[in-house]
Amino acid sequence: MQPVIITDKLTKHFGNFIAANELTFEVDKGEIFGFLGANGAGKTTAMRMLCGLLTPSSGKATIAGFDVYKETEKIKRKIGYMSQKFSLYDDLTVSENIRFYSGIYGMNNQQIRTKTAELLDELQLQSEAKTLVRELPLGWKQKLAFSVSIAHDPDIVFLDEPTGGVDPVTRRQFWDLIYHAADKGVTIFVTTHYMDEAEYCNRVSIMVDGVIAALDSPSNLKKQYATDNMEDVFYELARKAKRKAD
Repeated sequence: MQPVIITDKLTKHFGNFIAANELTFEVDKGEIFGFLGANGAGKTTAMRMLCGLLTPSSGKATIAGFDVYKETEKIKRKIGYMSQKFSLYDDLTVSENIRFYSGIYGMNNQQIRTKTAELLDELQLQSEAKTLVRELPLGWKQKLAFSVSIAHDPDIVFLDEPTGGVDPVTRRQFWDLIYHAADKGVTIFVTTHYMDEAEYCNRVSIMVDGVIAALDSPSNLKKQYATDNMEDVFYELARKAKRKAD
């Protein structure tokens, strides 16, 4: 398949500190790619470079065919993003949030009306359309935030610990939304601290001290480290880390 994320020795320095060191990997269209690492591993810095929010110090990368040095505004129009902290507006209703973010993503009025009705139907939130977001349970907020992040049909969506703080049942439902988006061709680039979620990815990379220490499918990594769970794989690599914070 055609890669939509391509990096070649992508590096970011902050003075003498190397936050991300010669990252080289590709992610295909429609792939669910897990980007793992303990606190301080450098994954946040890497994700910010890929989103066009942070200029690399060296190396190369293209996101949806656009260069991370010269075409950051084009990259931003081709991606969606959901942060680990809830990113919608509590003092707007469900439908107002959908309309607001759809407008930010450049959709016209007709597209916004169509997308609002579509998302309310998909999430079964028609009866909550006029409810303030602050009144929704956390799980519903997270699912709404994800749906809004892909309202403009991006090529790639970056999810930064999207299921933090929600219960296991809601996490599973959230991943159903991810699978549905991937089936439609959206590439999912996700960070998580839940190792059971790493099992849901097509491939995972594990960063340690600014470098990619492992990159393969969960099944292959478990074979390589002679274990039946990703928790052991992650621990075996992360315990070698010397850094403490990004």
